[in-house]
Order: sequence, then C-alpha cells, then structure tokens
Amino acid sequence: MEEYKREFIEFMVESEVLKFGEFTLKSGRKSPFFMNAGAYVTGDQLHRLGCYYARAIHDNFGDDFDIVFGPAYKGIPLSVVTAMAYHELYGKEVRYCSNRKEKKDHGEGGSLLGAELYDGARVVMVEDVTTSGKSIDETYPLISSIANIEVKGLMVSLNRMEVGKGGVKAAIDEVSDKYGFPTACIVDMAEVTEYLYNRECQGRVVIDDAMKASIDAYYEQYGAKE
Repeated sequence: MEEYKREFIEFMVESEVLKFGEFTLKSGRKSPFFMNAGAYVTGDQLHRLGCYYARAIHDNFGDDFDIVFGPAYKGIPLSVVTAMAYHELYGKEVRYCSNRKEKKDHGEGGSLLGAELYDGARVVMVEDVTTSGKSIDETYPLISSIANIEVKGLMVSLNRMEVGKGGVKAAIDEVSDKYGFPTACIVDMAEVTEYLYNRECQGRVVIDDAMKASIDAYYEQYGAKE
C-alpha cells in the first residue's frame, strides 16, 4: 500500500471523519463504521485532504484534465481544495466547478459555481463517498447537458465496497458501467481494515478482534459480490 494511503487512513481517524461503532445509514442499514467528510473543518485538514485527492487523481487518471467538478454540497469544498492542491503538488493550473442545488436567476445566473463548462472540457469529478450513485445520477446528466464534456474519471475518498442498486457490484463500479468513465478511490474499506486491524492509531486500537468480526459480518450481508 502506498505511503499516502496509510497516512490518509490515519488522517481520517485522527480527524474523526471515520468512526467505528454502530451507525444507522440513510439506507437503513446498521453499519459498524461511518464516514462523514463534513468533519473536515480546519484549514490544515482541508489542505491535507486536497493533497490526498490530488495524489490519487494523479496516480489514477494522470494530468490530462482541465476542471475538477464537485457535486453540491459536499463536493464544492472538495473541488476547491483539490484544484489548489493539484497546482501546489504538480504545478498544473486546473479550475474548479460545482453545481447549484437551485438555479440562480439573478446576477450572472446559471446552475454552476466556478469555472464554465465548455465543449471539449476534460473533467475529473470528486465525491466524498459513493453509497448509491444517486448524486452522480443527478449531476452527470446536468453537466453533460450544458456542454459536450469528457469525464476523465470519478475520485472518491473512501470506497465502502457495498453492493449498489443492482445487488452485485459496488456502487462506484455501477457508476463506471453506467456512464462509461473510470472510477477510483483514495482508499477502500479492505485497505482500511487491513491497515488498522490490531494497530494502534491515535493512541487506541479502533479495529480489534470484535470490530473486525462486525465488519466481516457486515460485508457478508452487504459486500459487493464482484
């Protein structure tokens, strides 16, 4: 596992973005872990987060893109910090763009924040986590109707590796199959579990034998089959 992935796993725990226990998800599932990207709130956290996204995008999709797009609302800061970090780490100037939940009917108007989308624009999309693919189902048709863009890939911070709507593949893979662009993550839950199992992190072991058994049982029921 790359060093930045190990650092990112510890960063999620340190920032209390990734927690272990018992949580009820929006889907109604009882999960032994929960990830909330909204807990990244300090300048240092956001700077580091952008750098992790930039490294993962560089490793998986390369430099052949012009715009980082983040679906509203959580994707807005993600697109901003990633664009900043990409310039810092790789010297490439990219623009950020996000959608508005409600179309603006005054001033410059429109349904977008940040850069304009234009025919031929090469776009990397960023999300915190893809559980069902719903946000991409809402935003991809919107942005592709505005201009003839090319999506170079979708990057999420954590792949939960749970079955999507089809009941077989993970939601992130369903997105790739449906829309025809590659998807990737900074880390997936298999990597998180392997790295944290019986390892002290922030002064405590967050995945001990009991938690590991709970995670395994959860994936027996909800894990992607391929």
